[in-house]
Amino acid sequence: MARRPDEEYDYLFKVVLIGDSGVGKSNLLSRFTRNEFCLESKSTIGVEFATRTLQVEGRTVKAQIWDTAGQERYRAITSAYYRGALGALLVYDVTKPTTFDNVSRWLKELRDHADANIVIMMIGNKTDLKHLRAVATEDAQSYAEKEGLSFIETSALEAINVEKAFQTILSEIYRIISKKSLSSGEPAPANIKEGQTIVVGASEASTKKPCCSSS
Repeated sequence: MARRPDEEYDYLFKVVLIGDSGVGKSNLLSRFTRNEFCLESKSTIGVEFATRTLQVEGRTVKAQIWDTAGQERYRAITSAYYRGALGALLVYDVTKPTTFDNVSRWLKELRDHADANIVIMMIGNKTDLKHLRAVATEDAQSYAEKEGLSFIETSALEAINVEKAFQTILSEIYRIISKKSLSSGEPAPANIKEGQTIVVGASEASTKKPCCSSS
């Protein structure tokens, strides 16, 4: 079935958002995909995803961003959630040290369940709450370097570095994909054809309905 012109893209990249509950994953997603922020954002139940098509290195990339609940009771979904993901944004809250301490646990889970070549970016969110900051940028930066992760601080509320974070990880995925396909347990094709879908995520999932207008 042919795609409509507005749905044409060269690549489809699945990126997952992980991290403790309440760190702002859903608002990072809504800011990037719809340029919206919801102060009354409720905890995500299960899994949701949203998409946005953008230009990366001159190619049209459809980013399929998956958001999952940070609460323990939803952790059973991990394997299916990570399947096919080419990138992961590991989010913590700069005002809550425990969410930063738990990054190592999320990183272990990611490395246990996701593709070995997945691109990982650590994000310190809520930088707008300057007076409440409890995790120093330097500490996070040194941890990211030690673990081989890229790192950026964001504010979904003020739309600071959100676009840059997603653009950076998508560009990094594209650079890897353009050199070779991520290992998937079978021989990687020599070249990824234009228009070929790299990742086929779950076809039936609902995107979160907008809860407020963009401001």
